[in-house]
Amino acid sequence: MKISIITPVFNDLRVSRAIDSALAQQHAHELELVVVDAGSTDGTLDLLAQYRDRISVLLSEPDQGIYHGMNKGIHHATGEIIGILNADDRYSDPLVLRDVANAFGHDESVDACYGDLVYINQSGRIVRYWKAGCARRAKWRLGWMPPHPTFFVRRRIYQRYGVFDLRYPIAADYELMLRLIRKHRINLAYLNRVVMNMAPGGNSTRTVMRILQANMEVARACHRHGMRDMLLAPALKPARKVFQLVSRP
Repeated sequence: MKISIITPVFNDLRVSRAIDSALAQQHAHELELVVVDAGSTDGTLDLLAQYRDRISVLLSEPDQGIYHGMNKGIHHATGEIIGILNADDRYSDPLVLRDVANAFGHDESVDACYGDLVYINQSGRIVRYWKAGCARRAKWRLGWMPPHPTFFVRRRIYQRYGVFDLRYPIAADYELMLRLIRKHRINLAYLNRVVMNMAPGGNSTRTVMRILQANMEVARACHRHGMRDMLLAPALKPARKVFQLVSRP
């Protein structure tokens, strides 16, 4: 089994920490690293050059945002399993990909898997533990979603149902998972363990305005896919995310 890890990056020297966490993985499967740079000018490309013999595919060109970069990475990936490792994230320990591979290898019907995530500040302190739990239809109505950085998908699923929709510049990850999990009902496996360490302040939670814009996109995605039972979710998510923003250490 080959696992492809896609890392989109733009002017972020923390990418070395992400790549190191991928290279430190202890598993018996082939690892393919696909790094998609959006035209960095701060020395990120020089840093990536140090990993050139370990990176399978390195692209560097302007793009239309982080989800466009992810789509380009998926297009170039050749692994059976595809995961996204953002430049400011890192795997929680060296056995993450072993457990991911086992989740898929033990059951051929599993289309995707996900796990838990922790937010860690610059001091190395955990400031939030995102306990994902098992997927339940009722939880989606309350704004639940799997942590996207922990979401691993079979490449055939992307080929069958599509990749990130660029019409959702902030919430394309939510739209993708809504489309795959709720609309197409792919089979999920939950890894009851921390998979990813993430830096606080993601693409959709940097400002109150971006939080509100993200939730407008969430509402639009729910409407587009006919998820009438989800109309409550976009109303709940802004208040929760604004609270997380103003209470962030």
